[in-house]
Amino acid sequence: MRDHARSGALTEVTFFILLSVYEPRHGYAIMQFVEQETHGRLILGAGSLYGALSSLAKKGYIEPQGEDGERRKQYRITQAGRQVVKRELARLKEITQTAETIVGAVRPAAGSRLIGETARSGEMSAGVGPQGWEAEGIG
Repeated sequence: MRDHARSGALTEVTFFILLSVYEPRHGYAIMQFVEQETHGRLILGAGSLYGALSSLAKKGYIEPQGEDGERRKQYRITQAGRQVVKRELARLKEITQTAETIVGAVRPAAGSRLIGETARSGEMSAGVGPQGWEAEGIG
């Protein structure tokens, strides 16, 4: 797990691990949360996850919960971890706003169709943007 201390930027994996422990979760549940919330884009192995959890705990961003005798340790975000998440969210919003200013608002290209229209017509388009419009120059 690398987070970029100079800029305060977190890796996407670190960000999602922190989001996952806003409620107590054990390791396997954290892996499931990350995979589910990223729609399978991020899949964590046990070794990577437990290394990241150890690092986050050392930084004071998360803390283990439960009794010493419990088999599965649960983790929960700390106040310091919540502050890191809030800073990262603000950073991501700023990046998005800058990109939207440069690129412009997402508008339908001439002759483009919504995803539902494409799906109903039986066609597939590799260049469909996040708002349902076909993106220019893709596909």
